[in-house]
Amino acid sequence: MASYTEADGGADGVRANTAQTHGTNKSKRKANKVDESDLLTVPEGWKEKPFTAEDNPRGLLEGSSFATLFPKYREAYLKECWPLVQKALGDCEIKATLLIEGSMTVSTSRKTFDPYAIIRARDLIKLLARSVPFEQVVRILQDDMACDIIKIGSLVRNRERFVKRRQRLIGPKGSTLKALELLTSCYVMVQGNTVSALGPYNGLKEVRKVVLDTMKNVHPIYNIKTLMIKRELSKDPELRMQSWERFLPNFKHKNLSKRKEPKKKTVKREYTPFPPPQPESQMDKELATGEFFLRESQKRRKKLEEIKVKQAEALTKKQEERNKAFIPPIEKPAVKTKRAPTETKIDIEAIKDKVKKAKNKKLGAPPVNRAAETASASVKKKTKRS
Repeated sequence: MASYTEADGGADGVRANTAQTHGTNKSKRKANKVDESDLLTVPEGWKEKPFTAEDNPRGLLEGSSFATLFPKYREAYLKECWPLVQKALGDCEIKATLLIEGSMTVSTSRKTFDPYAIIRARDLIKLLARSVPFEQVVRILQDDMACDIIKIGSLVRNRERFVKRRQRLIGPKGSTLKALELLTSCYVMVQGNTVSALGPYNGLKEVRKVVLDTMKNVHPIYNIKTLMIKRELSKDPELRMQSWERFLPNFKHKNLSKRKEPKKKTVKREYTPFPPPQPESQMDKELATGEFFLRESQKRRKKLEEIKVKQAEALTKKQEERNKAFIPPIEKPAVKTKRAPTETKIDIEAIKDKVKKAKNKKLGAPPVNRAAETASASVKKKTKRS
């Protein structure tokens, strides 16, 4: 029994140790989670150390070079600024040559220590060929700068529509392009069928989105508005790790041209792997009705009867159409409007006075004085008595 209790106590001790180890592991996981969240955010003011010759003292194993063509109207400008280009690339130990044939070449040397410098030099001559001024092109040699050349010539088929949308991207007196540059901190150059952008990586991503949306008939002012809202939201440290969808506006196309639908719509039948049923021949129809077994005289008689029935139906229809003209139209019954009885009181005395006046009056005679008549009548009575 003693051995059993000792074993039991040993098991309890093992469990306690495992519980402690589990607790320490959980605390470590929590600490690791906090560290990972801290790693997601870049501290303010942090900059990567520049790549110097001490980082690569032996140089490059093999040389590489890039060449680009440039249009003839850029030749005079490139000849003027080429000494400055050579001086800027000389700091990175890269050779630059300008050929009269219309091409620029950059190549590495034995002293070149930065392997990515040749890529920056390639971008530099590309931007120079795209009419970007030298003052802006030199910024590509910095570590935190990049460039993006967006081809817009093949995005719109109609030439007139393409010119309008390209002008919409530039804006009146370049105001739209200037606003885009301020919000993205990039230099943007619209030239021919391409848009050249130079600046930080985040800004280049936004510039590409705005340019492609403009070519898809989305006005750049909408994207500029969203960029302005994002700029204000990024200043708030509480909203940095949250979703910004509730703050951003959702623009919808209001004037969508509806596609003209055909008058007769053909409804596609459902696909079936089985072939359609074979149509019945004339012989099959005669066999089904029993006409196949009739004689020719009986068949003719049946056809004549059918023709007579059809003729009789046609005659009745024609007769009905002719008789329609003789049938009188149904007239609506005339409804007499009953006037509401007006209650009027008859003045009998007034009517009697009117009748008396009418009797006394003579046609065409002047009105008679009643007092004179009574006086004359009394005089006549006195004379008769006397």
